[in-house]
Amino acid sequence: MKQEPLAVHDAAFGAARSATPMRAWVLGGLGVALFAFSLPATRMAVGTPAMPELAPLFVAMARAVIAGLLAAAWLFWRGAALPSRRLWPAIAGVAAGVVFGFPVLTSLALRQVDAVHASLMLGLLPLTTAAIGALLARQRPSKAFWFWAAAGSVLVCAYALRQAHVVQPGMHGLRLQPADILLIAAMLAGGWGYAQGARLAGSLPAEQVISWAVVCSLPLTLPATLWLWPQHAVAASAWGALAYLGVISMWLGFFAWYRALALGGTVRISQIQLLQPFLSMLAAAALLGEHLDGATLLFAAAVMATVLAGRRARVHPAPAPTTPGSTPEESPQ
Repeated sequence: MKQEPLAVHDAAFGAARSATPMRAWVLGGLGVALFAFSLPATRMAVGTPAMPELAPLFVAMARAVIAGLLAAAWLFWRGAALPSRRLWPAIAGVAAGVVFGFPVLTSLALRQVDAVHASLMLGLLPLTTAAIGALLARQRPSKAFWFWAAAGSVLVCAYALRQAHVVQPGMHGLRLQPADILLIAAMLAGGWGYAQGARLAGSLPAEQVISWAVVCSLPLTLPATLWLWPQHAVAASAWGALAYLGVISMWLGFFAWYRALALGGTVRISQIQLLQPFLSMLAAAALLGEHLDGATLLFAAAVMATVLAGRRARVHPAPAPTTPGSTPEESPQ
């Protein structure tokens, strides 16, 4: 695949997006479904304060090593050429967001809170991804799009507030714990990594975006994993959860996700993530026995309605560059 300059890709990013390809929605849905198991799997891998399993930092580093080694073998087998130098800052941005930031922060948080709670706190990730993606690609979503995106996010926050009162009936508002601060930071890191990866997927094949990000991280993640290797007995379920995080959440899931973002646009496709908290809660209920009630299904249906409505809202493309000769020299950042 010919590497297209990032700025040229940005200028044309929305030109063919007036009717988002169905393939983009299918791939985006597949990516979200795969990512939905990430929080329950992380909770299973790190355990609880009363019954700890793998150390949170070990989980974050080891999942990246698993993905990095698989990606290195895959890139060698495919004979992939090294990306051009101008793309490496953006690849580093992907790594900062989805290889280090999101996994480290969520692993630390999920030792303290359950997967259902974490899923709710990350409910604003789609809006964050859309905002960062629009900024990077210079797109102009319509007021209708932002209305439906905000409506979906409000529903997720309303559900979080309801659950907080269920757990602590006398509490006013949603009390932030230290783990909540980590999850908010994880949301920002994830939005940045998703948006940067989507932008890069216009210049590299989508599967190479995440592959080069995890490979270039190996000089940091591999020594850290060996240093943090557990010295105590760990349940087989924790190791299995770590394997899922490394193979699917950190690598293969991004094949579908970044391709979907590149095909359909970060701003629009990111709204599929509004369903991820509810899919994660279903997974947490099935895998971890965490509580799930009928109200969750009602909120999920309402959020799905906002996603469907948002599909029909316009997203205006970025303006064409006025000085074509200067375009290739613009920074991917």
